[in-house]
Amino acid sequence: MSSQILSRLAAAWLAAISVGAGNPALAGEPLRVGATYITSGLDPAKGSNGWALVSHGVGENLFTVDKDGRLVPGLAEKAERTGDLTWVVTLKSGRQFADGTPVTAAALAAGFEHTFATNKAALATGGKLTFEAADDLTLNIATEKPVSFLQALFAEWPLIAYKPAADGTAVLTGPYRVADFKADTALALEPNTHFSGADTRSPIDFRRFADAQSMTLALEAGELDLAFGLPSEVVARLKTNPDLTIKSFPVGYQYLAFLNAARPITSDIKVRQALDLAFDRKELAAAINGGTPATGAYAPYFPFAGKQERPSDRATAEALLDEAGWTKDDAGNRQKNGTPLRLLAITYPQRPDLVTMLPVAKAQLARIGITLDTQVVENIQQVAAAGDFDIALWAQHTAPNGDPAFFLNSMLRSGASLNYAKYMSPDFDAILDRFGSEGHGAKRSAIALDAQAKLFADVPASFLVSPVWYVGVSKRLENYEPWGSDYYVLRADIGEAK
Repeated sequence: MSSQILSRLAAAWLAAISVGAGNPALAGEPLRVGATYITSGLDPAKGSNGWALVSHGVGENLFTVDKDGRLVPGLAEKAERTGDLTWVVTLKSGRQFADGTPVTAAALAAGFEHTFATNKAALATGGKLTFEAADDLTLNIATEKPVSFLQALFAEWPLIAYKPAADGTAVLTGPYRVADFKADTALALEPNTHFSGADTRSPIDFRRFADAQSMTLALEAGELDLAFGLPSEVVARLKTNPDLTIKSFPVGYQYLAFLNAARPITSDIKVRQALDLAFDRKELAAAINGGTPATGAYAPYFPFAGKQERPSDRATAEALLDEAGWTKDDAGNRQKNGTPLRLLAITYPQRPDLVTMLPVAKAQLARIGITLDTQVVENIQQVAAAGDFDIALWAQHTAPNGDPAFFLNSMLRSGASLNYAKYMSPDFDAILDRFGSEGHGAKRSAIALDAQAKLFADVPASFLVSPVWYVGVSKRLENYEPWGSDYYVLRADIGEAK
């Protein structure tokens, strides 16, 4: 990608940061933002770049979620069903890409076609979609599989809106555009002059930190105006600093453990059930100084979340291992036919809470005689896709579009591109199929609850903690209010407190 496109993308991302009303005096010194993640590149169709570029304020979706978690129009005005597999989407008038050209149905269709040809995660809900521009503001869409709620599909993170450029890059629509991009290191963002309110925004310098501890030190040294995703153990210390404000907020993410059903030991359902019961969720939540024990696959404020805390029961876990043939030797370690019960757990530094949880989980499994080897890996998706783990501690927003279906379809349906647990269940897939014909909110919640009950029984994933996250801000951004997890870190309403 060109330097110009990189600049546009980076700038849009940081523009998404919210600190209250815009301030006309912002056009000066750049705001300095730090996090432990950054987009891996500027092709919106590749991997999770679509999510990152929206989080960075560079891109937008046809539909989005507001600060109250409600699904609302983005670039689109409305979506209407015209047949069993067909829809018509009406775009908002007057919107422009970052190069000043109008946002049209034909331009967006070209971008979406590239995404569906490139990114398997885009296929999770409706299969492969086809597009036809009826006029500049009318986009006809046909889905491969029945979809009852197209608005939610187009709020999914792979479906960022953009137009492909002639040089193979992309042109987006967010409040910022990329001025410069250094892969895995930094973004320089500038206001997109074709997005309303550009004169109220400062440029932004965004830095990626290898770990949350080094980001914390930079915040304390006065090098950052915003540090997103502080480790919980530093919060008490930072709150004593008069130059900083520390804010916490509940997130739609869940901390969970994928249990690899394709590995020799964790292919046994009784072993997976034992692992699920051996995790002490209260202890894990206490270790990260925030959050509550998980009730299931979704944060407790969603209507489709489980209503009861997931159980922890060491005695039953031990009994299940005995039934599976993994008995204790004289030293209290589990073995079967002379082979020790030894598992590999992985996680990644971009989510510091998970790194904190990893040794706690190791100690919990040791109590029932399981030896756990642990690794912190930089590219968790690559390692997980290769299947080189028994347990993967993972952070996942399970309802980023306010709907329960996408997470289940993209990460746990048989054969799904992100099904790291290698879980295959025709019965579970049949439950998910019901989402395709049911658009009523209460009925979709019922389907989600049925799906979770099946997951609780089969345990391809163990749901652990609904977390609380922390951000630190300087006096310059003391009015910043975080919401939307890290999907909307930098938003169009960024401004300065003073």
